Amino acid sequence: MHVAITCKHGQLSANQQEYMTRKSEKLLTYFERVTAINVTATFEKGRVRTEILVDAEHKHNFVANDVGDELIPTFDVTLHKMEQQIKKYKEKIQDHRRAHPEMGQEPASDSESEEFS
Repeated sequence: MHVAITCKHGQLSANQQEYMTRKSEKLLTYFERVTAINVTATFEKGRVRTEILVDAEHKHNFVANDVGDELIPTFDVTLHKMEQQIKKYKEKIQDHRRAHPEMGQEPASDSESEEFS
């Protein structure tokens, strides 16, 4: 798994790069099939825009971004958005087999049985 940190129109300190790399690698705890993580920080007009692109196996790509005044808090918000996307996707793919009742059987609701009693 590869983490790439890119900065446009500015510079990142070694501490900021290390922090962003360490935090980005934690995305693997939510989804093991991540193949690459690209983090981009763009400095424009006194504001910073962070974007995280996550590539996963089987052509699943995730994108999250945010704009703020400071780099680290903006990155943290973007990372939280990415965590939520990955958690939602993982839950969706794990529950798709359990969500459907067996073919040909429909669950009976209590409200329908009370109407005909």
